[in-house]
Amino acid sequence: MQPLISAMTSLRDLIIAAFKSLTRGKSFIQALLAFWISPNVLKECQESNDGSSSSILVQDFLLDVESLLSQPIEPAALLGFSRNLKTQFRQRLWSNRACMLPSYNYQLPNGVEKGRYLSVDVGGSTLRVALVELKGLEEGGYEGCSRIIRIDNFRIDVGIKGLVGRAFFDWMAERILETLNSASEGVDVSKDELNGSLQAPIPMGLAWSFPIEQTSLKGGLLQNMGKGFLAADGLLGQDLGEIVKQACSGHSLHVEVAAIINDSSAALLSESYRRPSTRFGLILGTGFNIAAYMPVTTIDRPKFGVRPDSWFDKASHVIVNTEMGMFGQGFLPMTRWDEQLKAAHPKPEFQPLEHFVAGLYIGELARLIMIEAIETTGLFGGVVPPSLVGPYTLETETLSILESDESPILEKALAAFASRHPSSQKPLVSDILALRTISKLVTRRSAAMVAAALYGLWELKRETENEYLEPQQNGKSTGVQQFARETKAELDLGRVVVGFNGSVIEQYPGYRSNCQVYIDALVKASREQPSQGGDLSHEEGLIELVPAKESSLLGAAVALACLERGKAN
Repeated sequence: MQPLISAMTSLRDLIIAAFKSLTRGKSFIQALLAFWISPNVLKECQESNDGSSSSILVQDFLLDVESLLSQPIEPAALLGFSRNLKTQFRQRLWSNRACMLPSYNYQLPNGVEKGRYLSVDVGGSTLRVALVELKGLEEGGYEGCSRIIRIDNFRIDVGIKGLVGRAFFDWMAERILETLNSASEGVDVSKDELNGSLQAPIPMGLAWSFPIEQTSLKGGLLQNMGKGFLAADGLLGQDLGEIVKQACSGHSLHVEVAAIINDSSAALLSESYRRPSTRFGLILGTGFNIAAYMPVTTIDRPKFGVRPDSWFDKASHVIVNTEMGMFGQGFLPMTRWDEQLKAAHPKPEFQPLEHFVAGLYIGELARLIMIEAIETTGLFGGVVPPSLVGPYTLETETLSILESDESPILEKALAAFASRHPSSQKPLVSDILALRTISKLVTRRSAAMVAAALYGLWELKRETENEYLEPQQNGKSTGVQQFARETKAELDLGRVVVGFNGSVIEQYPGYRSNCQVYIDALVKASREQPSQGGDLSHEEGLIELVPAKESSLLGAAVALACLERGKAN
């Protein structure tokens, strides 16, 4: 086989070149083939499939895949999809108790908060305990406004997951104490800053990656954790903050859980400390979620549960946990492979949009397409690697490795695929190129749908803020005037930042840049359709994706700092 004519300098260059070819009438597949594959490789792809007259040429199959996955994300269609999402968002802010859930966080940081805070992040595989210092934007600047003084990572293996009830929280308390003791021995932290007392317990921010029914900023009723954890056994319905506090007390550690947040809220809070125009937090890894800073008046009052009137007197906006994966029923652009994935899923209607977007499903969708290609075109010698016969066996990480290889003959990609999925038929460069094309189309659609969700939320936020201001123009009360000023300030923000976190958007080659391209395209498409809700004042770059580094730990600390500021006021 002849090597590729040349390798592109980067994936972004390749995508840009392919998009330029689109404007000259080429399909995405044709553009990719033109840049990736030499005439000899194309000939090999075709000759390898000439053995059966009933087989579909690989290139024809890929063109079919492209048509099915790409047509729904062309600018006009994608804008329509985003507006359908926006309609569903608005409806569920009032009608659904499982999503669009208001948190207790109504204050965003202003960058002047300072202090040292204990942050704990409980994830599916790791417990992280950190001491975080907030210095303020004026003193530290963007890069230096926050720092992690100390962080300890503790693996949550099968044995830890199997700890029943309070035994798990006792293990947590031991790890927290271990970190605090180690930190107090360092030169950066004094005993006085760490040790609690009966009068002043150590305030702790907790990033909790499992379901709870939150009842206050610092409390929530524990629910089943899933993922093999037994910590909730015997404790269902009890207050998480109190459980952690009691476990710490058992180790002579006077700690108070002062703030509990989820991962998307943490991304929003942590990045808003550094970039005050941050209004959305995006999580895109194995799962998918978005937090949004929305007007309180947009949300049905029963969704807030039991809260004191004083909370509503202070809150013009609130961070909303959208549970974004739950949206899209009734208008998702289903392909035959999406139907297969849905049919085999134990909860096919629970998180329909997540099936199109999240890392857990990107690999599975690519696998389903690949299996059909093998069976109908003779790709991979017509043999399905044994390790790929079962569902969810093609990991998104594997696709990421294949796409990150920019060498002319794909040595790393070939070796990685062959080692992970050995087969009697040795994969050819043309096989890997075809699989990479499939993965690019799947992830491109995913990025476009994430962009549509973000854009729909952004439009809804602006619409509802304008709706609030219209009847308030003649409002006389101090509270109404204050809320009106805050709402107008939100509308005057201009550029809005989305703080993001997660393995797919952070590490998958080209994903973030593709998502940003589609966001900008939606802004442009909306400008061209003012009669359908567009705003001629929109400009590209109004919505910017920015990484929220260490967001769980920093977000928990920022939540504590905002709480302190609120008490001071």
